[in-house]
Amino acid sequence: MKAIFLAVFIGLISCTPVNTVAQSGATETDIDRLLAQLTVRQKIAQMIHVWAYGDFQADASDRFRRVERMVREDQIGGFIFSRGNIYDQAILTNKLQQISSIPLWISQDMEFGAAMRINGTTRFAPAMAVAATRDPQLDYMKGYVTAMEAKAVGVHQIFAPVVDVNNNPANPVINTRSYSENAALVSQFSVEFIRGVKAAGLVSTVKHFPGHGDTATDSHIGLPVINHDWARLDSVELVPFRAAIHAGVESVMSAHISFPKLGSEPGLPGTLDPKILTGMLRDSLGFDGLITTDALEMEGITDHYSPGDALIRAILAGADMLLIPPDATTSLDAAVLAVQRGQISIERIDASVRRILEWKKKMGLFENRTVDIDALSSLIAKPEYQRAADEVAKRSITVIRNQGNILPIRSERYRRITAISMADDRSGTTGSGFASALRGYHNDVRFWYYDQRSKAEDLDAIVTAAGSSDLIVVGSFVFLQTSSGKISLTDAQSRFLKRLKTTGKPIVLISFGNPYIVIDLPDADVHLLAWANTQSQIEAATHAMFGATTIDGRMPISIPGTQYAFGAGLTIPKILLRADAPENAGLRSDSLNRIDDILNAAIRDSIFPGATVTVLKDGILAFERGYGYHDYSKTRRVRSSDIFDVASISKVMGTTLAAMKLVDEGKLKLDDPISKYIPEYASGDKAKITVAHFLSHTSGLPPFRVYVDSLKTREAILAAIRKEALVNAPGERYVYSDLGMILLGSIMEKITGMSQDVYLARTFYTPMGMASTMYNPIKNNTRLLTRILPTEHDTVYRKMWIHGVVHDERAYYMDGVAGHAGLFSNGRDIAVFSTLMLNKGMYAGVRYLKAETVELFTAKTSVPGNRGLGFDMKSPSGFSSAGTLAGAKTYGHTGFTGTSVWIDPDRNMAIIVLTNRTYPYRGTATGVGRVRAAVADQVFRSLIP
Repeated sequence: MKAIFLAVFIGLISCTPVNTVAQSGATETDIDRLLAQLTVRQKIAQMIHVWAYGDFQADASDRFRRVERMVREDQIGGFIFSRGNIYDQAILTNKLQQISSIPLWISQDMEFGAAMRINGTTRFAPAMAVAATRDPQLDYMKGYVTAMEAKAVGVHQIFAPVVDVNNNPANPVINTRSYSENAALVSQFSVEFIRGVKAAGLVSTVKHFPGHGDTATDSHIGLPVINHDWARLDSVELVPFRAAIHAGVESVMSAHISFPKLGSEPGLPGTLDPKILTGMLRDSLGFDGLITTDALEMEGITDHYSPGDALIRAILAGADMLLIPPDATTSLDAAVLAVQRGQISIERIDASVRRILEWKKKMGLFENRTVDIDALSSLIAKPEYQRAADEVAKRSITVIRNQGNILPIRSERYRRITAISMADDRSGTTGSGFASALRGYHNDVRFWYYDQRSKAEDLDAIVTAAGSSDLIVVGSFVFLQTSSGKISLTDAQSRFLKRLKTTGKPIVLISFGNPYIVIDLPDADVHLLAWANTQSQIEAATHAMFGATTIDGRMPISIPGTQYAFGAGLTIPKILLRADAPENAGLRSDSLNRIDDILNAAIRDSIFPGATVTVLKDGILAFERGYGYHDYSKTRRVRSSDIFDVASISKVMGTTLAAMKLVDEGKLKLDDPISKYIPEYASGDKAKITVAHFLSHTSGLPPFRVYVDSLKTREAILAAIRKEALVNAPGERYVYSDLGMILLGSIMEKITGMSQDVYLARTFYTPMGMASTMYNPIKNNTRLLTRILPTEHDTVYRKMWIHGVVHDERAYYMDGVAGHAGLFSNGRDIAVFSTLMLNKGMYAGVRYLKAETVELFTAKTSVPGNRGLGFDMKSPSGFSSAGTLAGAKTYGHTGFTGTSVWIDPDRNMAIIVLTNRTYPYRGTATGVGRVRAAVADQVFRSLIP
């Protein structure tokens, strides 16, 4: 699956036009001429890059006037954008570019993807999550997607990746922003991110030189001090910087950290220290690109230096780009005065300005500096970009403790779940997404919030509810906030977790952010790391918890005070279905979308009022879609989860499935004579009929009898079938017969001692989570009626609209439960059944059937007809509703109401088409077989070679 995804992604990006760094524009001589024309103030202004918001700003607003003045009067070199929106930022960029005499250089922090700063773009997991996948190619994708979206809105430089080695667990500012505590792993992943950014044609920036990992002080609110000597830095912190420089990184950002053993003077931040930026970075490491300061407004600088002094010192230290001085105009004036006084040489200024102008030239900004607004919708938030982010999220999930094998969570083992969202804020928005994700897998989840709004009585209620549940799931949304200075839970939060432990119920603790949170509840039964508080990570963690994805993440760090070392992580295989992008299953979305045309045309032609199509491939629900309406009044649209009377699919999902289980258990044999169970079959040709004859439709019974014109009870119909004369000798020829399957259903009931619906629900449907599969669906739950499509207006036998009760008249008078019909289901549940078949009797880690039994029943029999045992087979020649492209081993079944399931074991896939083509009258519409075949062929055409 990993190989398929990466191949598809690389194929997509290879087809994407990328405007690589332009080589045209101002020549070297032009840069010389331009540089010569600039005043000292204009030159220094080119080095200054100030903060701007990327949201809507009216021309008359103070915020717009401020940035406009910076461009017109101070003639600054560029902007670093804060949070904003796609169109707002692009439009503002264009306005500012148009009024600037020299093209502006636009930069932005994008460690977590463009969505770190720009709403509506693609959000990726943080660096530590990507490293947990142990797949550097995923970081290449992250770098590429981030840069492509950044470039689309006019950004030229992104401040990522963070290459700090996070070797201090108490670090309040780096944490998951870093890849790892291991310098080699940081190097490996960051180089791939840089390569991805390069492929998209933008400038990447590694930070924070010479290393911000081993500090417990946040430089936003203080000045960290690191007392390492050269040998230590050379062997650890500088390793990723060297790797990045060797890989051709274009820019390095400084750290506001003092290095007393290496710097010019005690207490001097590296950003302002020539021994760090020039001596170490330029001279020792040989870096000749852009040196960028971290924000000069941070308190690690402003607490000790005035704006002008800080700017002057940064220039003298060797910085080229001076980010966000707290008072840009005053700082600029001070630097100009420093040049005039001879404190700063003009050669020093020229060297930095030349680098900046040459990058503007390489980007082609002297020819075209504005954003194509009309192109934004086609360049940003592409489906393949989100799929790349989802792939990272899915593969980053890391489980480091699974006491008692709680994961994967199974609803029959944990029937009631208490889930708690523990957060620092009052929003509850992330928590609501968590609740919805959990309820997508479990029907009984009671959800609670614990945040700043919670009172003592609220906590008491949560603990009481938790004590009456079977499993407690705690989602910790307590995450690191830059400038907060904290990394752990509060005392109150820790006490609350310990109270939950006193309930004696097993606890799953999920960290959606800071991985070190597990220290606060070391004896939780499950520790799961999801790395970030985003919806993508929430969904990935939930899929993983319930077994819908493989868990295989590995720790990029160690956690002090625990047994969790670098590299720790459990592998838990995928056992459940999950919905995912078609490309992740080896199918093309654009091709699958053509199914819409097939179904919509059929609905326009009134072949049926409504339908669903479900495609299963490699354990992934790659396509689930509803079409049309429940009926021709067009008042209720069909949803993919809606329920249909599946008619003769009951033969395989009901009677045949029960027979397979009983054969497994030795309670039924295929060569058992029917007379063993039905005395009327003890003489004549009927004595030769076996269970296999009923399953293969070669018993000699006629295909169909009405009966219900006079017989209206279960026993009367069964008695009539038992007396039915044969139309040919057993095994002589194939005649598709409901009658044999009806009798076989009654035999199942004799063997099991319970009605077929109860036996199947207990043995298969309930433990397999097939909540929408049942006989007599509205008998105990009338609310299901809104999800069930009607099948017919019966004007002959029942004189009623058939809705929520079985369409087949004989099954109806047999109390809705028969061997040939009566089952209701939906596309997802039939996909679960198909998975059971494709997995040779395994589902959700449980073996329900022996592999050899599944193989026996689904293979073509040697008797007349193109059948398996119970299952239909794709026709070897001529028309088949399985389509022309299905494999030769394809098996399945169709239903009279307009339903079908076809399973292709060679391609590990199933195609499920459910319609109510008998509505409003069974004889009014034809052509559903052609629709089934057309859908199947379109699915097979969608396979990625």
